[in-house]
Amino acid sequence: MSANDWVLAARPATLWAGIAPVVVGASIAIDDGAFRFDVLVVALIVALAVQVGVNFANDLADAQKGVDTEQRIGPTRAVAAGLISPRGMAGGVTVTFGIAAMAGLYLTFVAGPVVLLLGTASLAAALGYTGGPYPYGHRGLGEVFVFIFFGLVATVGTRFVFDGSAPADAWVAGIVMGLLASAILIANNARDIDTDRASGKRTLAVIVGRAVTRRLFAVAVAGSFAVVIIATVAGVFPTGALFMLFAMPLAVPPIMTVSKQVDGPSLITALKGTARLQIVAASLLGLGLAL
Repeated sequence: MSANDWVLAARPATLWAGIAPVVVGASIAIDDGAFRFDVLVVALIVALAVQVGVNFANDLADAQKGVDTEQRIGPTRAVAAGLISPRGMAGGVTVTFGIAAMAGLYLTFVAGPVVLLLGTASLAAALGYTGGPYPYGHRGLGEVFVFIFFGLVATVGTRFVFDGSAPADAWVAGIVMGLLASAILIANNARDIDTDRASGKRTLAVIVGRAVTRRLFAVAVAGSFAVVIIATVAGVFPTGALFMLFAMPLAVPPIMTVSKQVDGPSLITALKGTARLQIVAASLLGLGLAL
């Protein structure tokens, strides 16, 4: 096992999904006069540790269930490829979730026991995604999990840990982040439809088929911008939130690729492009909300 093997297993291209909602939640705290730098740093540690832990757990569980075969067209999976042993990966899951739990205790001290409840629910959901006897990620519910925990919980939770409040704009921003995070997973599952179907892994993409998956991806991406426009017109967001619209050109290539391509390399590019879109959109939205 080398450091590069662990970096590969962490799936760095997807980590923006953990960082983006923290950026937005912290920006709302700035606008509300509740920002604390120490809380931001610890919240980022929690977000990244949970994201990496989810990726490690997914790598391990899919290898154990025989999902990651030689026919898989995505990036190499560390356990299935023999780069990291199952025992080693289980240790990696324990360490990363342990880091998240310890950092979460600091946030609990700052904002109260609600944080502990949110953290426990997040870790349980992460472990149940592909692990356990009934992994919901294999039953078409992965996007629901991502929308809730990498959208609503991550964004609202970040805002909450600064001073124990969860204003309406944080919830709406959580919807925006949830849609973009879900789009990343949709792109991933669109790539793996054939191999997932063959292995018995019933993702939402496998259940609804490629044509519907393509439409869902476009709706998730376009919907994130629509929510920002509606929230601004309704007065939930300040006018500055429309800065996020400058990220719209980055949405075009992934939508076009997912709508037309079926080969692995193209859809991997679309996945990375969607992750890039999310962090740029989050940065621009955060800037507009903080001003």
